[in-house]
Amino acid sequence: MKRTGKPRERLLDPARPHAGRLSRLYAREVVRFRWAVVGLWLVVAVLSVTVLPGLGGKASGGLNGFIPENAPAVQTEVRSYYIFGFPLYSRTLLVQHDPQGLSGWTLAREALFAAGLTRREYTDVGPVLGALPMSNSLPGMPAASARGTTIVTSLFMPPWISFESQLVAARQIGNRFLSAPYDSYAGVTGTIPARAEQARIIFESLRTVELATLAAIVLITAINFRSLSAPLLTLAVNGVAFVITHNASPFIGRIFDVAVPDELAPLLVALQIGVVTDYVIFFMSGLRRRLEAGDGRLPAARSATAEFAHIVLVAGVTVAAGTGALLVARSDLFRAFGPGMVMAILIALVVSITLVPALMAIGGKWLFWPGPPGPNSAEEMPGPGPGRLLGRAFGRDAVRWLTDRRHAALVAAACLLGLGVLALPLSRMTLGLSFIPALPADNPVRQAAAVAQAGFAPGITSPTEVLVEAKGIGNRRPALARLQRSLEREPGVAGVVGPVGTGALGELGVFIARDGSAARYLVILDGEPLGGSGVATLSGLRDDLPRLVQEAGLGDVKTGLAGDTAIANTIVTGTRGDLLRIAVAALAVNLLLLTLFLRSLVAPLYLLASSVLALAATLGLTTYVFQDLLGHDGLTFYVPFASAVLLVSLGSDYNIFGVGHVWSEARNRPLTEALVVALPQTTRAITAAGITLAVSFGLLVLVPLAPFREIAFAMFVGILLDAVVVRSFLVPALLVLVGRRSGWPGGQLHAGPGEHESPAADTPAHPVGATAAG
Repeated sequence: MKRTGKPRERLLDPARPHAGRLSRLYAREVVRFRWAVVGLWLVVAVLSVTVLPGLGGKASGGLNGFIPENAPAVQTEVRSYYIFGFPLYSRTLLVQHDPQGLSGWTLAREALFAAGLTRREYTDVGPVLGALPMSNSLPGMPAASARGTTIVTSLFMPPWISFESQLVAARQIGNRFLSAPYDSYAGVTGTIPARAEQARIIFESLRTVELATLAAIVLITAINFRSLSAPLLTLAVNGVAFVITHNASPFIGRIFDVAVPDELAPLLVALQIGVVTDYVIFFMSGLRRRLEAGDGRLPAARSATAEFAHIVLVAGVTVAAGTGALLVARSDLFRAFGPGMVMAILIALVVSITLVPALMAIGGKWLFWPGPPGPNSAEEMPGPGPGRLLGRAFGRDAVRWLTDRRHAALVAAACLLGLGVLALPLSRMTLGLSFIPALPADNPVRQAAAVAQAGFAPGITSPTEVLVEAKGIGNRRPALARLQRSLEREPGVAGVVGPVGTGALGELGVFIARDGSAARYLVILDGEPLGGSGVATLSGLRDDLPRLVQEAGLGDVKTGLAGDTAIANTIVTGTRGDLLRIAVAALAVNLLLLTLFLRSLVAPLYLLASSVLALAATLGLTTYVFQDLLGHDGLTFYVPFASAVLLVSLGSDYNIFGVGHVWSEARNRPLTEALVVALPQTTRAITAAGITLAVSFGLLVLVPLAPFREIAFAMFVGILLDAVVVRSFLVPALLVLVGRRSGWPGGQLHAGPGEHESPAADTPAHPVGATAAG
């Protein structure tokens, strides 16, 4: 009897972790050297501030890796410049607009001013190489209203000049030379000014996002643990992780020749703060349970560390490996996402599994001040916090109800049906790369674009160039004219300016090369040029161009498309091509780690399938909100894929925490009874962690740019669906339905009786004890 007493007591105490030998050894040592651990991290943080910036340098200044230099659109643009000696369009534009019509004097003055800029008559205008004005009075140029109301002047600058410098130079020129009332100057626009404005807005919003996220984390932690001191631990751990990441990222990027773009900074901040806080909540929930069970400060810290350290370690590695799947992409942008996220998660992981246990051992019950936990047996009724409502709904009585297979089937069917309905709009999702519409409505660059589009057509801010090459093609004017008319009739094209009908511009070598070897056309689309509709129009034009050339009678010629829409088309096409590679890599990594952790093949399959279904529902709902309700012309191309990798990886994180506890209990009791014991314990922690992570990402909405609002919505909704619907309802129901086969082929699950029956049917007061005693 003496030999069976302790095991039975251990089984009857669901708060007592079933920790392995290595976990107990680690917990003992990290608690033993707690002061040394804290001191070490303080030294590392100080060194990262004082040493690493000098070694690493500054991070990348922008998302310059959208497209490789050997892409066809880029090569066509370079080829056109080589043949003609100057580009046909610019990404920095000056806009003049008068709805009543510009005067002939204004039109002539702008032409002379542009010619003077090109001839370098102005020596103090900054890095401007030339200018080309276009009025909506030109033949073939679309006019949204009356003709002669708008002038768009392309400013040509060296490509090595930064976006910000180009925007500053353009504004100085506009304010200096177009300041008279009759000039009707509206401002500067274009994709380069838009990207410069995006970088400025992100930089200015970053501190707000950081402070708001930390404030939300403090509030959630304080409510969840009913403590004023628990948030201090959370802030301390987050502060150490953030300082090290912020200063180490340029240094690590320099070592591995990977530059983390500055535009990703808010996303990395949200990811790291959310992950660190999640792990703090997991550790602290274990500490609270042990203190409530009557353990002392150090034993409670050792027990909580032994219980959670290996789970947090596996969970963190899973998230890091899952986000690292972005490295298999061919897109330079996705390859820049991966290292930054992996680095942020790994630093968060190492800090969490060392510093949090050390601080728990030092603080003990004072971490829950002003209400230090004491002995408390009311585990089924968790106290106030984000998980209280769900904790009550998923107390032991509710879990016993769920362990009836009929009830489990009903819950699983409801979850699957609901998630499936939410996923339906996913079939309508389109992708784009809109820079200007992503800006706030009151931004000067967007307002100038609206004025230009009011005078021409939406595509005027990013026109498309069609280049046609063949020996002597410049002398074949009738065929070139037929091609121009055919291009004008293409779906989605508002107007075409080319070799025919442009007067002096045609004779000056703007549209026909002086050696007659090439001709080019400027195509203006009737929709947002970098949105989903513009990308689709460009795809159609690319497919039709060989036929149009033949029908025009030009014969065997070489054609190419250039411009931002062509680049956006290449990016979106490449992104879709990367989807399969990223998806396979992310799913394979998460499946492998889940299989190794659970020592099972069956459970990881339906756990991962549940995450994928929740992801589909998230993206479907995001598509519905932004495309159908808000009228966005497609989602920003990287939002669905970054969200997908993060949500699947974070879903596996919660799988490891929640199902890992069930597996631990199921080694000693039937699976349904393990659910009754483990699920109420983990529900509040997972829900609190999920809400924390969702809020962390949701606060990206404070960055007033469309891509960040899209990813904030997707991550907020996706994490809540995963943490609440999938982990608390769907997964337990599937565990009940699949039963002990979930552990196949491993032998981790207990083979006791009553596996498919509700344990509540036997002994309502102490079902676990009755089964264990049997």
